[in-house]
Amino acid sequence: MSQEKIRILLVDDEPDILEFISYNLKKEGYDVFTSNNGREAIQMALQTKPHLIILDVMMPDMDGMETCSIIREMPDLKDVMIAFLTARNEDYSQIAGFDAGADDYINKPIKPRVLVSRVKALLRRRDSGFQESNDFEVSGFKIDKEKYQIIKENETIHLPKKEFELIALLASRPGKVFNREDILKKVWGDDVVVGDRTIDVHIRKLREKLGESYIRTIKGVGYKFEF
Repeated sequence: MSQEKIRILLVDDEPDILEFISYNLKKEGYDVFTSNNGREAIQMALQTKPHLIILDVMMPDMDGMETCSIIREMPDLKDVMIAFLTARNEDYSQIAGFDAGADDYINKPIKPRVLVSRVKALLRRRDSGFQESNDFEVSGFKIDKEKYQIIKENETIHLPKKEFELIALLASRPGKVFNREDILKKVWGDDVVVGDRTIDVHIRKLREKLGESYIRTIKGVGYKFEF
């Protein structure tokens, strides 16, 4: 990012959550603004022009989905990153959240170290086109898109082209649920006909090589990368 101080807007109707997240982000040197409802958050966002908004999904009066949709229609806020803050295992609400314009999801409860890591990753993505980078780091992996290799705990893991492209896609948006159609289009392309089990086979091979915990199956929808 540029030399200006990073501004983050936190929106949650639970005071304890606001205090916890605000404290840990201020320790990292960020300017932190807080709001406990969606309507106030919209006005505050227009005033402060945050680089990142961390937005609770479940709030009275105006929930996070509606708040996000309104912010996404405002030209003055077109570059802001938005991460939803939500309880674990709300996978179908995640799909709706990405449709509303969210950039990522942060599950609560969350450990301070993981929170800071996710925030830094979002800000890097905003500043430098995270998904287009030839290499990036996420969840202890260094993914080198030029060499088609992953470095995990100082071990270099070489992957076949499609396996690499699949994990690079999932890891480019930790927490996002990629549906099967989107995966097929982005990894195999429109002109290639593959069987229904192709993705499943590649996911199984990736889990064998990288570990079981990184790729989660969302039944009836697709897959996501998590840490």
